[in-house]
Amino acid sequence: MNEDRPLTRLDMLRFARRVVEHQAARQLALMDRWIADEERRETERRRRLGARKSAAEWVIERGPNGRSAVYVHVGGCTGADGGRARGVGRQQAVRALTEEGVPACPLCRPDTALGILE
Repeated sequence: MNEDRPLTRLDMLRFARRVVEHQAARQLALMDRWIADEERRETERRRRLGARKSAAEWVIERGPNGRSAVYVHVGGCTGADGGRARGVGRQQAVRALTEEGVPACPLCRPDTALGILE
């Protein structure tokens, strides 16, 4: 602009529009980041939910040595240590509880779910 003439009302309005446009662009970018973050969280939640649904129906948790069984769990039990737990079938879970003497998890109570009462 020419420095010799004073700013007109129109000049000031155009400047105000550029400021608002810049602020709106920044706010939209921020909102887009929030949306992307929320979409990532939702995708992760759905993935975890899908993994939980596809989890084994029964789980035997092994001790730190990897040999002795610590607990029998209902699949998806939050008390099962995922690194030391492996999915098993119904018959193997019943055998572990009845014949092998593996205790039932006190949180998910697989003995009740299997119809085995202590």
